[in-house]
Amino acid sequence: MKRALILLSLIALFIVPQSLTAAKNVGTIERDTILGVPCRVYLPYQYPTRVAQAKTIFPVLYLQHGMFGSEDDWTQQGDLLKWMNMLLLADQVKEMVVIMPDNFLGSIPPDKRQALMEAPNIKPSGEEFDISKGSAHWLKLTREQEQAYEMSGYWEEHFREFMAESETRYSISNNPGQRAIAGLSMGGFHTMHIAHFLSGKFAFVGLFSPVIIPRRAGEELAEEEDSQYHTMGFEYQIEYRSPAYNNWMMEMRRMAAAPPMYWIAIGRDDFLYAQLQDYRQWLDNCNFEYTYYESKGEHTWQNWQDYLCRFLKKIFWDEKF
Repeated sequence: MKRALILLSLIALFIVPQSLTAAKNVGTIERDTILGVPCRVYLPYQYPTRVAQAKTIFPVLYLQHGMFGSEDDWTQQGDLLKWMNMLLLADQVKEMVVIMPDNFLGSIPPDKRQALMEAPNIKPSGEEFDISKGSAHWLKLTREQEQAYEMSGYWEEHFREFMAESETRYSISNNPGQRAIAGLSMGGFHTMHIAHFLSGKFAFVGLFSPVIIPRRAGEELAEEEDSQYHTMGFEYQIEYRSPAYNNWMMEMRRMAAAPPMYWIAIGRDDFLYAQLQDYRQWLDNCNFEYTYYESKGEHTWQNWQDYLCRFLKKIFWDEKF
């Protein structure tokens, strides 16, 4: 009996501290609406207490979903809470706030946004659908309609205001060296354009299987720029003439002098693979420094979870700016 008690005491010495350590690192996921945009927000362990008592200021990652997605994608399909807490326990990531907006609704002006959300839950075919199986908007539009909103430039043009409001709500740094932005697929498209439109505002940029649309079709380019553009083989139509998409090549060339950590990842069987390789060639021609990671597989959450973990491990250890 005595031996059993001694054995249990020894086991407790190892198990209990580990459990306490785990509890200290568990963050939470909250819901919020920032400038009318629904968001999910990851907050580090004991965030309210630490902010109130120690005035702790955290780095921030703005993390964006793909086309037909919502603010819930990264927490539900991406398992962000699990990966963040697991990596924190392993001391492989820095503590941070992660803001996950509905970047689709953020792409729509507020007056139109309200009308869309109040519309009946009807598919373009006229059939009803169960919104519990997806976000409250994604089946209300055709692919072409959703793409037109996503690529209007409205989200990119107003992201500065979204960041400013986020900084009033949360104890997050306004230092570019403590800011990161990333996104998958269409969220990668938003990330790419926000990063150059707000050049110098982010030390870390992550493109996960990104949609790459370099410019509005028909835009006049200098002769040398035009020849480089056509090596990418792109012909796209962005109907809305947005300041966020104009002169993007010139802005990227300026960024090349002092680029953020620009991290790109894709699967070899992804349908966007060839498009991204053309973009990489253009970046190489511009002497734009970036890191590239290529995996197996297609346009899947299995890959995006992998890319997220790899990206999280790289950010906020050193300030670039």
